[in-house]
Amino acid sequence: MRLTALALFLFPILTYAADEPRIELRVVATGLDQPVAITHAGDARLFVTLQRGRILIIDAAGTREFLNITPIVRSGGERGLLSAAFHPRYAENGFFYVYYTDAEGDIVIARYRRGNDPDRADPNSRTLILEIPHRDFANHNGGQLQFGPDGYLYIGTGDGGDAGDSLGSGQRLDTLLGKMLRIDVDGGAPYAVPSSNPFIGRAGARPEIWAYGLRNPWRFSFDRISGDLWIADVGQGAFEEVDLQPATSSGGENYGWNRMEGAHCFSPASGCNDGSLTLPVLEYGRENNACSVTGGYRYRGSRNTRLRGTYIFGDYCNGIISGATQQPDGTWTARTLIDTTFFISAFGEDFNGEIYVAEHRGAIYHLIDTAPLLPRRRAVRR
Repeated sequence: MRLTALALFLFPILTYAADEPRIELRVVATGLDQPVAITHAGDARLFVTLQRGRILIIDAAGTREFLNITPIVRSGGERGLLSAAFHPRYAENGFFYVYYTDAEGDIVIARYRRGNDPDRADPNSRTLILEIPHRDFANHNGGQLQFGPDGYLYIGTGDGGDAGDSLGSGQRLDTLLGKMLRIDVDGGAPYAVPSSNPFIGRAGARPEIWAYGLRNPWRFSFDRISGDLWIADVGQGAFEEVDLQPATSSGGENYGWNRMEGAHCFSPASGCNDGSLTLPVLEYGRENNACSVTGGYRYRGSRNTRLRGTYIFGDYCNGIISGATQQPDGTWTARTLIDTTFFISAFGEDFNGEIYVAEHRGAIYHLIDTAPLLPRRRAVRR
């Protein structure tokens, strides 16, 4: 009776609630030479990687060059200087790491150090960390570096190129191609393998492997709140996919390539999905001129209320930027946020978790929701 009586005294008031976002891409910089990655170093500066071999700083003071290693980078097609990652203690040690293809086409992970000027790296401070042979084909070089919440460096490599994984890299554990790698850059010279990596001690397996069955993971990211790992893997010819590894994972997932393309059988002779594979949480076909997924970030910033918790990603070919949200049943569904004419080469986060977009033809944009918050009625007790 008391609850019924209280219900009679509920009156509606106006509050503000999330509604559909209206995405605007605001220009941050133009006239750049093939930007392919965006990151930060724990402060207000954006660091933009240019494919031919340079890293720029962009902030309120303007645009300036941080590093230039073009003489040692082989660029063109899917090759080049592909990303950079700053050590979690960069403010103390000045270390950062780059991922590029060298004159032979091999994948190189190298460490550089900040110079005396905080806006300039020392180009002579190069230390080779890891070299992965990649001379058979020019494509599928992977290219992403990220430090995980555990402090280890994660490296996403492609399967070595050609169509259909002719090298068989995706399902082989004796090669570093077609993998997610995890190494400890502080534990040895040039690195150590974390003792919790899943394939340590397995005969014939490379201990650096964290997960496998990838074709060309063009951009992965960590959720800055949950620690979950999002991997966008470019498809062969029918399906693009996004894989999700929870922060609780102990590694060792097989994401299916080349037995599967997305959640679909690609190679019947290999057995397809026998229950041992980890299938994507998102996939889409080649409709609307889609052709190559560009992985992004789960939005955790404070500026765009409606986007909180949304995984934002895009397609290089059709320019559509999508947002995926988790449904009550645990599945993820994506919707179009904005349809652009861009060649979307990368997304990036700044220090505050705000999202930026790289347009391969030469621009960086800030992704912003400009729609006003709409009122709704909420009952409160009077």
